[in-house]
Amino acid sequence: MLEIKKLTDAISVAPQIEPEDVQKIKDAGFRAIVCNRPDGEGADQPTFEEVEAKAREVGLECLYQPVTSGMVHDEQAEEFGKALTTLPGPVLAYCRTGTRCTTLWSLSHAKDMETSEILATAKAAGYDMGGVVRRIVNGGKTPTDSGDARFDVVIVGGGAGGIAVASSLKSRMRDIEIAVIDPADIHYYQPGWTMVGAGIFDPATTARTMGSLIPKGVHWIKSAVAAFEPGNNAVILDGCRVVKYDRLIVCPGLKLDWHAVDGLVDTLGKNGVTSNYRYDLAPYTWELVQNLKQGRALFTQPPMPIKCAGAPQKAMYLSGDHWFREEVLGNIDIQFMNAGGVLFGVKDYVPALMEYVKKYDATLNFFHNLVAVDGAAKTATFEVKEPDHEPRRIDVEFDMMHVCPPQTAPDFIRVSPLADAVGWVDVDQITLRHKTFDNIWALGDVMNAPNAKTAAAARMQAPVVAANVTADILGGNPRGAYNGYGSCPLTVERGKIVLAEFGYGGTLLPSFPKWVIDGTRPTRMAWWLKEQLLPPVYWGAMLKGREWMAKPEKVTTKVSDV
Repeated sequence: MLEIKKLTDAISVAPQIEPEDVQKIKDAGFRAIVCNRPDGEGADQPTFEEVEAKAREVGLECLYQPVTSGMVHDEQAEEFGKALTTLPGPVLAYCRTGTRCTTLWSLSHAKDMETSEILATAKAAGYDMGGVVRRIVNGGKTPTDSGDARFDVVIVGGGAGGIAVASSLKSRMRDIEIAVIDPADIHYYQPGWTMVGAGIFDPATTARTMGSLIPKGVHWIKSAVAAFEPGNNAVILDGCRVVKYDRLIVCPGLKLDWHAVDGLVDTLGKNGVTSNYRYDLAPYTWELVQNLKQGRALFTQPPMPIKCAGAPQKAMYLSGDHWFREEVLGNIDIQFMNAGGVLFGVKDYVPALMEYVKKYDATLNFFHNLVAVDGAAKTATFEVKEPDHEPRRIDVEFDMMHVCPPQTAPDFIRVSPLADAVGWVDVDQITLRHKTFDNIWALGDVMNAPNAKTAAAARMQAPVVAANVTADILGGNPRGAYNGYGSCPLTVERGKIVLAEFGYGGTLLPSFPKWVIDGTRPTRMAWWLKEQLLPPVYWGAMLKGREWMAKPEKVTTKVSDV
């Protein structure tokens, strides 16, 4: 729902707008729109191009000035101020919540408005700019010697790992003061999107409001993180507010870098280009699969690491299965374009997968990395880096393309003191404690332990972190050990799954005896788990702190060796 908040006669701000809101914005008297939210920041976020196209239709000017959540620089505020003087007014600026836009406006007036006036204007619109004012008064740097709030444990990220570890901590220490920091309104069951893309799950069943999932007694701070100051036990939020902690748990997930592929953002959701990595696009995958009767279908996989390494080929198998059942498979050329050199990283599962590659007559193209897309021409460009060959680029035409985007650590993590050389949070892979800062832990996709980045991994990691944080609070040594467990239910056909379960070094870690489920073979029982059991386990057990089949192993090394 469109929610416009007036700052002045010249500028109003709003949370994320939809393309269908643009006519209402014009009717409200606005003459220009400014987007301060980078494309691809949210799983269900329309692109700027979609908003801009509607704006042009109704005669509104549109400006794209993306600002990373929680990382507003003075130079960007100056550019924002200049834009307000050149664009026809009044102007509506939007981001995820409107906070970034209000921060930009506040900083742009640091030299020509009294701080009290900035505070009052923002407050009247529903935004607290107290932290921004402290930054202005402090010469552009947010002071962290005191905070706006303080907690025993602060958890950055309200995804699978964040909610699970908050619940696990509360089950161990009821009186502990915990805050979860996350700006999102909606929490998604992302493992379900593969099934949405095959017409099996309704997308609505994979989404719930964040507020309904925050554990009882846990504080939810609905904001983005701008920076960490571990030396001061401080987290700086969007709007320059400061939250202090005794112990910090970091689990904001990873960044889907759609912009890393030239032209991809402009064509997602049209021209036959889709991805099950976005909530709003997974239904389009199923639409494309049903409508394709002949032609070429590409399925891409970027360089590792990515979340759920099997997801790109899951989409291929389920699509191939539909075409097989509809008796059109012979008319469709399936091409799997993999930037890596193997079909799956744990060799024990490859024979079963290869049976389905052959069944669907799919061509495996290794060392092929998607670098550009021309949606209108339905052409994809791949950089091919085969061993002992010079790199080259090739263009491949398609009728349908399912894209798995390149993935990195979130920007605010990569530039933080918590990151390793390539941007991931630097932890001990057994205790999940930070290697430098003793009162910081991490779990989920954001950290650098060499495990598969899956929800199943986070389910195992949450009790480990909860046990070790609890032990630290009580003055003891780390008690929980993570063995690298991850699970990837490879949906090779509708009704059968190869249930890959493994730990560090590719060690097989099956949850069931072989006579119940042989994970190296496709089974109907594994499909039943994926379709019927795992969603309620996720919502009703993992996120509630019920550690079913997820009790942490005990640490066997001395603390000094960890």
